[in-house]
Amino acid sequence: MTSPRGQGSANQGANQSGWLDRRLLFFTGKGGVGKSTVAAAAALFAAERGKRVLLVEVDAKGNLSALFEHAPVGFDPVEVYPGVHAMQMHTEASLREYLKLNLKVPVFGRLGPMARMLEFVATAAPGVKEILTVGKVCWEVRESIEGRADWDLVIVDAAATGHVLAQLDSPRAIRELVQVGPVRTQTGSMVELLADPAITALNVVTTPEEMPVNETIDLVAAARADIDVPLGSVVVNRVLPEPFTHADEPVFAALRDPRAEAALSAQVGAGARAVVDAAGLAVALRRSRAVHLARLRESVDLPLVYLPYLFVRDHGLRVTRMVAEALADELGA
Repeated sequence: MTSPRGQGSANQGANQSGWLDRRLLFFTGKGGVGKSTVAAAAALFAAERGKRVLLVEVDAKGNLSALFEHAPVGFDPVEVYPGVHAMQMHTEASLREYLKLNLKVPVFGRLGPMARMLEFVATAAPGVKEILTVGKVCWEVRESIEGRADWDLVIVDAAATGHVLAQLDSPRAIRELVQVGPVRTQTGSMVELLADPAITALNVVTTPEEMPVNETIDLVAAARADIDVPLGSVVVNRVLPEPFTHADEPVFAALRDPRAEAALSAQVGAGARAVVDAAGLAVALRRSRAVHLARLRESVDLPLVYLPYLFVRDHGLRVTRMVAEALADELGA
């Protein structure tokens, strides 16, 4: 079977340009596909090529800093790796900064009841909470473009596939509600920045399995229909290698013959049959996933970036570095 990397090699130049030349990269995906790991690896990949990166964690689970084996971070960016600063979004802190910077309202101490009121309003009026998140991200990008911030690239570990479109569409939604004033001006600026393909890209992380592939196909179609944020790449994570080819199948068939099995067991021990069965299972899994990869290629007209399945149990910087190295191989950088 043809290697997935070979099928994607024609897109390597486009992928490298999109990842290293843009100023804002969002990463989304179905829960459990490795979205946060890929976002962290992308930050490491960019930093090791001279970029100053701000890595933003939207859901505030603390996973991103752990992927660099660093203590949890807060709303204020902290360097977690040379060239990589990380921060967590926090509703109250974001509101405090908005009031101070945009509306020139002095804020002392905690917001307390105002923050609780914000949570209530955000639940009742979708888009309010999201606009604080997207607004902070856009503000950091705008500051960097205009030379007032140190970042060359802002990478966002965004909401999962079921919520990311509402998150990214929140500036437009709020802009339609507010007809005059500074809020409309600011959301208009966000809309322009998010829609600029030279600045922004939404990348989707998936795995070669039925449900993640289905969600990816649906998300790409919905993003093209419903929002103006340009799409970047689809990152296919945990791609199993092809350990054997069709030409090897007669050998495996022969090894399953009782006489061959007995001879092999006599030479290498009782575990020989288990090894043969495991090899057969690996081939079956790889080929079943290849069906989903083929459907993804046929359904999504975007560059595909393939990342291998890592046969490791630990997490942290070692894994982040391994994924970053795989990105470098895929992107030709």
